[in-house]
Amino acid sequence: MSEDPALEDVLELLSDQYARDILAATSEQPMSAQQLAQQCDMSEPTVYRRVEWLQEHGLLAERTEIQTGGNDYSVYRATLSEFTLTLEDGAFEPRIERRSTPAFPGQDEDDTADRFTKMWENL
Repeated sequence: MSEDPALEDVLELLSDQYARDILAATSEQPMSAQQLAQQCDMSEPTVYRRVEWLQEHGLLAERTEIQTGGNDYSVYRATLSEFTLTLEDGAFEPRIERRSTPAFPGQDEDDTADRFTKMWENL
């Protein structure tokens, strides 16, 4: 998402404790929905709803972890690094800062191709 979400949408998201917990947990390391449910003490359906909202607003990235045996799963990582709200000249101005480094540490442009090659070799 290249354009910042509307102020109302960001405030609504950040007012949700579950969404904040997911962002906090995934700011430290990528986590699966199951890991998030355990760490944040919420059901997996709740995790998936919040993850969807956060992704729609460009605040959470997703990567598929490819496993031998076909049990692939997604992990999530916060892209949000800072949210500020200033009041100037009678208007609120939101600013969203996203991570300048890749959402998934150690991932580069060739990583997806390498993972696909490894998956293909294991078939």
